[in-house]
Amino acid sequence: MSWGTELWDQFDNLEKHTQWGIDILEKYIKFVKERTEIELSYAKQLRNLSKKYQPKKNSKEEEEYRYTACRAFLSTLNEMNDYAGQHEVVSENLASQILAGLARYVQELKQERKSHFHDGRKAQQHIETCWKQLESSKRRFERDCKEADRAQQYFEKMDADINVTKADVEKARQQAQIRHQMAEDSKADYSSNLQKFNHEQRDYYHTHIPNIFQKIQEMEEQRIVRLGESMKTYAEVDRQVIPIIGKCLDGIVKAAEGIDGKTDSQLVIEAYKSGFEPPGDIEFEDYTQPMKRTVSENSLSNSRADSKAEPKFGGKPKGKLWPFIKKNKLMSLLTSPHQPPPPPPASASPSAVPNGPQSPKQQKEPLSHRFNEFMTSKPKIHCFRSLKRGGAAPEDFSNLPPEQRRKKLQQKVDELNKEMQKEMDQREAITKMKDVYLKNPQMGDPASLDHKLTEVIQNIDKLRLEAQKFEAWLAEVEGRLPARGEQRRQSGLYDAQPAPAVNNCAQARESPDGSYTEEQSQESEVKVLATDFDDEFDDEEPLPAIGTCKALYTFDGQNEGTISVTEGETLYVIEEDKGDGWTRIRRNEDEEGYVPTSYVEVYLDKNAKDS
Repeated sequence: MSWGTELWDQFDNLEKHTQWGIDILEKYIKFVKERTEIELSYAKQLRNLSKKYQPKKNSKEEEEYRYTACRAFLSTLNEMNDYAGQHEVVSENLASQILAGLARYVQELKQERKSHFHDGRKAQQHIETCWKQLESSKRRFERDCKEADRAQQYFEKMDADINVTKADVEKARQQAQIRHQMAEDSKADYSSNLQKFNHEQRDYYHTHIPNIFQKIQEMEEQRIVRLGESMKTYAEVDRQVIPIIGKCLDGIVKAAEGIDGKTDSQLVIEAYKSGFEPPGDIEFEDYTQPMKRTVSENSLSNSRADSKAEPKFGGKPKGKLWPFIKKNKLMSLLTSPHQPPPPPPASASPSAVPNGPQSPKQQKEPLSHRFNEFMTSKPKIHCFRSLKRGGAAPEDFSNLPPEQRRKKLQQKVDELNKEMQKEMDQREAITKMKDVYLKNPQMGDPASLDHKLTEVIQNIDKLRLEAQKFEAWLAEVEGRLPARGEQRRQSGLYDAQPAPAVNNCAQARESPDGSYTEEQSQESEVKVLATDFDDEFDDEEPLPAIGTCKALYTFDGQNEGTISVTEGETLYVIEEDKGDGWTRIRRNEDEEGYVPTSYVEVYLDKNAKDS
């Protein structure tokens, strides 16, 4: 089955078919190229996705990845990154093994096709030229034969006419002979051209065209085979990465199997355990007996002046409730309220509005109210100055519960030890280099290393002192914390023993309802309060005033840390609005707090502000 014999007269159709075959090949090349672009885009999106959910360095997210579930998720992200790499490999292999080869082959195929059809057109032109020559000789032979017949008839007519001279007859006879000779020559030429055309035609249809069509057929079959091989390669490229993709998926499964709820639960205990003991039972307070009330109706100062302790109802001391406080309420007295300030009232004074909010002047619990008044009137607390707006946490982590403080201090000690070890290694390296310079002066000047060595030694001494400081704090915390095996035993003794006075002012003393938890007697409790706060905080100077302000509206300070003002009242400004909508003001030496900035008109003293 050959195109040369079966399709000898389908030159134009074969030309169209081969062009269609090249178009199919180019379409497949375009398909593979778009597939490579999709693979690259998909790999890029996968990498971006993996990068997006990677934990940020030195952030809270990095600490969360100590849990097994988060570590499994991190492993999934890493495996997805490798998975994206396999899609990049697919794209690269498709481009190198298919696109590059097919692009070159298409160009070669176009040149070969052009050469074959050029030869076919050349053969067609040659046979058409032979045909034209044959037709030309045929028409000339026909014309000469007709001319010879007319010349012969004219001669016969002249020869039969008796009136024509002999010379005219002879001339007609010669003319007829010439025309006959020309006809014979034309006949011979026509016969020769006919034989030549027949020969060329046989060669054209039985030799040249079959050979050309056979080459075109081989070219087309090779194109089809090459397209099939490219499709096999296309599948093999994907098949090659399947094992690695399977390993990525196996890694994700293995990471998922490593998730352990018990381990994560233990990590939660280690992360949030405070080290405090659970509070004891709350004792019954008998308000039917005025002399046995656990809370005096007098102010804190009167209670402190009272030298006799009133007996409590019951024999056991009240348990502490302050471990459950989320944030020290003493801190809230020195910082602006957490909620946003209220908008200014529509009327000139909110007191004119019926059913408006009233200032809470009544005492719900006298001792806690007096205690809050005491703390509000003496905001000169030294160790809480760092807890004002924008302040940093204390260096010894005293603001944390004991267990968390111990962990932070241990972490800090470990970091300092690592830094110290690095400096010691650097000192050892510099010392060795100096010895080498001393033995071989041509390698360098030993004196050039003295400055660096001194600097490293100073850094070591500095880090050692810093580590000793944190180790001392750590030893103090570990000495205060009960052993884990003895916690249950000590918890039974906790309620029976009076709580020691807490000198560290960063630890809370209040119960969740805001009242101070009592110990063995009112007298000892008041003495502890008076001694602690008087000894530690009385030597502090009040904040200087930086200006004055006039109250535009009446404000009832119902929240802790706020102060009530009356419309038209003039007060001192001791701290500007930091952007949260609250301004800190003072009425006298004992009364200060926060009011909404929109409720007052501030007049700052320029000299005080600049200083």
